Amino acid sequence: MKILGISCFYHDSAAALICDGKTICAAQEERFTRKKHDASFPTNAIKFCLEYSGTSIDQLDAVVFYDKPLLKFERLLETYYAFAPKGLVSFIKSMPVWLREKMFLKKVIRDELKQIHAFDNKKLKLLFPEHHLSHAASAFYPSPYEEAAIITVDGVGEWATASICHGKAGSITILKELSFPHSIGLLYSAITYFLGFKVNSGEYKLMGLAPYGNPNSDRTKKYIQLIKKELVDVKEDGSIWLNQYYFNYATGLTMVKEKRWEALFGFPKRNPESEMEQKHCDMALAIQTITEEIVIKFAHEAKRLTNSDNLCMAGGVALNCVANGKLAASDIFKNIFIQPAAGDAGGALGAALAANYIYFENDRVNTAVDHDQMAGSYLGPEYSSLDVEKVIKKYGAIFTKYDHFSDLSSHVSKLLSDGKIVGWMQGRMEFGPRALGGRSILGDPRDAEMQKKLNLKIKYRESFRPFAPSVLFEESGKYFEMNHDSPYMLMVRPVQKEFLKDLPENYHDLSIRDKLYTDRSHLPAITHVDFSARIQTVHKQTNPRYHKLIEDFKDITSVGMLVNTSFNVRGEPIVNTPEDAYTCFMRTEMDYLVIGDYVFDKAAQPAWLAKDNWQEEFVLD
Repeated sequence: MKILGISCFYHDSAAALICDGKTICAAQEERFTRKKHDASFPTNAIKFCLEYSGTSIDQLDAVVFYDKPLLKFERLLETYYAFAPKGLVSFIKSMPVWLREKMFLKKVIRDELKQIHAFDNKKLKLLFPEHHLSHAASAFYPSPYEEAAIITVDGVGEWATASICHGKAGSITILKELSFPHSIGLLYSAITYFLGFKVNSGEYKLMGLAPYGNPNSDRTKKYIQLIKKELVDVKEDGSIWLNQYYFNYATGLTMVKEKRWEALFGFPKRNPESEMEQKHCDMALAIQTITEEIVIKFAHEAKRLTNSDNLCMAGGVALNCVANGKLAASDIFKNIFIQPAAGDAGGALGAALAANYIYFENDRVNTAVDHDQMAGSYLGPEYSSLDVEKVIKKYGAIFTKYDHFSDLSSHVSKLLSDGKIVGWMQGRMEFGPRALGGRSILGDPRDAEMQKKLNLKIKYRESFRPFAPSVLFEESGKYFEMNHDSPYMLMVRPVQKEFLKDLPENYHDLSIRDKLYTDRSHLPAITHVDFSARIQTVHKQTNPRYHKLIEDFKDITSVGMLVNTSFNVRGEPIVNTPEDAYTCFMRTEMDYLVIGDYVFDKAAQPAWLAKDNWQEEFVLD
């Protein structure tokens, strides 16, 4: 049985194809169109899935969309009615889009699929599971657990903004839901907006900014008190109530009522790209602290309702790896699995899996390669030597090709140990927002200048943003305080104390810049200002080449990890093709590029285009 799942028309469009319960392929549309968070119909992602699996549309048993558009439309109408006459401008602007893309979605899907290739319209089965059921399915069915509690948390689906479910074998039972307009995700996004970041993409910046806040300051404590007193009422079961007096997202064109927030917190909304001040950091820490409290309470409630030892998580808030790390350390659950594509992209996979197990009632199959059924999340396209050589010919690129990977790995690990920055493209592209050694930029974690170089000369982004370590799974406990695996870079844990250095007594009172450049660790490139790291544990079973490279680096340096950041510049989606990789390599100050068995030395390459306006091509995220 072959089922195609799709998500689109909000953000992070994607397609995924499963065959007899096994995930064959999945990819986000942005990787093909080069438009970050592309929300359009995932034509290119669908083409990839069909071609990769050797499937025609007529051979599909179903095409499954990740939510119920009519139920979402009902929520829209009821919300506008409840707030009337407020929201008239927003209502008028949204109606044409809804009528065109959402109300007649069956026709839209059929018409778009016909653009890919012809099919028998009468045979095409279209299914529409609820949004949070798609999230729950994306987390539970690929997990290694026969039974588990399931938590989904995001901005909003149709009505639900969070859910607690119980998965058993092939079934998922919804036990509890939180409903719009009360939303943990929208609360976090509102602070994201107020601090000058872009909603639906800047939340991870807010998470990275939070450690620069001073946990001992009166201002941070004041912000926590104000948020919990005026903005959100947090219940013991993790559910929340948001005071709509301060918010504008229900019927307006912005997230918050800015004048009321300014009066409450004593400063105006930060302008994007303006200087970051300590008050912004303290507010980021305040909302991160509250979010962690809510997630922990929600987990306790899920444990109470299910009495399970296992937890599965999905939804955009499940990408908050700091909260995930705190949850793992709490030992509420013995085992935790988080869907690597936890946001809306993963809804495409979840929709297909929900149809397979719930609608078609197929028996659940275990197709795990290692610990779960996501195959390391390496589910996207891969490219041949012929594809690389086409790029070489197009640009006149100079290269060295290795016949044996062991020789290539030895050479590249030596380059990394010498402080070189390497673009690394191997095998299938990752599904989800994290680069996991398929499309990565790599560096030496011991290099005190590495974070600064990567941010300013490679990624061209804000200097405060941290970088993650890719660590050999078998070495992870040596470097980090962790009792859970983290293959998808979705948990933040403290660096072991033996790798930390003594700090000045006034550390928390230092400026953002001084705190950033304080010598605080023997692994400075991956140790964030709060002495934590967002960890990827690398397994030989799922990515043998990446594992081998880190092993070779360890043989030289005695350190079994590398700095790993996504292969892109700021505002650009992660690279997909060899041409994407070479272009990004030449636009930045990367030293070397490795694509498959080919190594490119920047110093040997022909001059790049005299005029390359890539800064205009990619909108700042």
